[in-house]
Amino acid sequence: MSQPSARLYRGRVADQIVDDLRGQILSGAVPDGARLPSERELAAQYDVSAPTIREAVRVLTAMGLLSTRNGSRTTVTASGDTLLAISIASVVQFEKVTAADVFGLLGALNAYAVEQAVERASDEDIADLRAAAERAAEVGDAESSAAALLHFFVTLSAISHNPLLAALCRFITQIQLGLALELAGETGEEWGRVPRSLTKARMDIVEAVARRDGPAAVQLIREYHAKAVKRVQSSPGAKRIRETDPGLAGLLSSWLGANVGLSNGPDRRNQP
Repeated sequence: MSQPSARLYRGRVADQIVDDLRGQILSGAVPDGARLPSERELAAQYDVSAPTIREAVRVLTAMGLLSTRNGSRTTVTASGDTLLAISIASVVQFEKVTAADVFGLLGALNAYAVEQAVERASDEDIADLRAAAERAAEVGDAESSAAALLHFFVTLSAISHNPLLAALCRFITQIQLGLALELAGETGEEWGRVPRSLTKARMDIVEAVARRDGPAAVQLIREYHAKAVKRVQSSPGAKRIRETDPGLAGLLSSWLGANVGLSNGPDRRNQP
């Protein structure tokens, strides 16, 4: 770890330490998995008290950049997917984004991903996508079906060879599948059979990519997405929630809190 990048000025010293460490982590100067110096060493480096260092570490931990365990050194946990997930989840919860908004974004992202895949995917990439589609057709129970579907769409976004697009698709797809499982509730076993009903649609997408037929692939993915969203929104759980929360925002916020580590605190946007 390098020395502080700038002299600390009077004011919120802990905030300045947060900014400095955050910059070192995001620049790669302190890589993912690296251990931070001890609290005493950091205090000496920044010429501050131990409580100030503890405050800065707490903030960076809440950001998802650090992980602190009892009895061991604080380590950097700044993977791209984790940072993206926390950032998107924060916006979703703070802005009260609805499930419909999330589903709409996923449809647009998948359409762009398949368009890019048509142009950039290698024959080996397409073989991987076909294998993922075949795997999704074989599983039966809800959780294994969700995992297979996630693998299919993660593979589709990966063969676009656009890292940012792939990361966005991975996270938003996890949200959609997570919500689908939550809404299925006791009918989860029945939901597990739903992906099989769309097996041909997924294979049609694969074949369109293999033919390098961009317009057909985009149209097929849009049709698939519309059918999938319709099934989610028509589930018994969605019907019950729709009476009080048309956008399923409450369930979405709850799922994010459980799976991304964000608490569902009160909305303070209009509070002083």
